[in-house]
Amino acid sequence: MENETTHGSIPQEIIFRDASIHDVEAIAALHAESWRRHYRGAYLDSFLDGDVLTNRLAEWGGRLTAPSADHFTIVAEQSDAVVGFVHMILDKDPHWGTLLDNLHVTHRLKRHGIGRELLVEAASELVRRRPDDRRFYLWVLAQNTAAQAFYMACGGTRVETTLCGPFPGGGKALGHRMAWPDAVALVTTQA
Repeated sequence: MENETTHGSIPQEIIFRDASIHDVEAIAALHAESWRRHYRGAYLDSFLDGDVLTNRLAEWGGRLTAPSADHFTIVAEQSDAVVGFVHMILDKDPHWGTLLDNLHVTHRLKRHGIGRELLVEAASELVRRRPDDRRFYLWVLAQNTAAQAFYMACGGTRVETTLCGPFPGGGKALGHRMAWPDAVALVTTQA
């Protein structure tokens, strides 16, 4: 639900690959750090300052320990370190299609194009896996205006606003559903 706002050039040493069980700790740590940085006011401070890493370790351990045909995770890696990731859950909603559940990039590498490339990689994988249903969507917190701008710059359209939550650890906040009617459009804009 969070990403960069402008498009720089991707550092040449960044590679994109499928996540594996060996990435659980790195993804969980990046996810926890991103939530702490961007989700204050929506998620409870007691959770963000406390067990958020434990929560994310459990979530990513479950996701990556038992691979499934209904979801996938792609990481961006620099010098053997995970610096970003995207996770999609296929066919999550009968109307909106696949859910882009997470997209996070380490703060120090924002605005280098990594988030956009992760989004394109995920869209490409969606097109490969679901050639007949390439719709996808995500939820972004209303308070996260930088992420909203990023997703709109990548072709997403705000289609709904609602109160979201309760979030892990508690808390609720307004969120916007951003949707893409066809992932192939995102893929072809990068070609």
